Amino acid sequence: MPVTKPIIEIVNVVASATIDQKLDLYDIQKKFPSVEYNPDQFPGAVFRLKNPKTATLLFSTGKMVCTGSKSEQMAKKAVKIVVQKLRKEGIKIKKDAVVTVQNIVSSINLGGRVHLEQAARTLPRSMYEPEQFPGVIHRMLDPKTVILIFSSGKLVCTGAKTEKDVFRSVNNLHSLLEEKDLMIYD
Repeated sequence: MPVTKPIIEIVNVVASATIDQKLDLYDIQKKFPSVEYNPDQFPGAVFRLKNPKTATLLFSTGKMVCTGSKSEQMAKKAVKIVVQKLRKEGIKIKKDAVVTVQNIVSSINLGGRVHLEQAARTLPRSMYEPEQFPGVIHRMLDPKTVILIFSSGKLVCTGAKTEKDVFRSVNNLHSLLEEKDLMIYD
């Protein structure tokens, strides 16, 4: 029985940040024409960076949400760059942003197929309703993540707060699938 190591790719890190002060989004939009701000549609301004390729939502409360980065470090760097750019254009920001990772989404390939029916019956806290969704929804308690398991051996892991938790979740699940003979290798 070949045991392959899962290939794990982090596809999106969502991080929140705060600078603990109000922001004038109209002023920011004036100074950065590329910033999208349509308060009738959405209360935040969208500040996109090309490098790292991210979008940071800015709210008048001083809160921010950064999406699109591929690592915790990249999310922190993106927020730092946004704050630097704002300061450079004369927007007074007293404190550096405090960044907290809220969610890490990753895509995984286990290198073999999975018996979904059996997996749903065997794995605790799992749900499988093929008429509604083509994968098993598995809720892991430690670390607290949700993993979507597809028959192709592909997984999507969401809910992790650290990259370490992504790897721990995926490796725990993979070991469990192996142990319970739920993997099929061609």
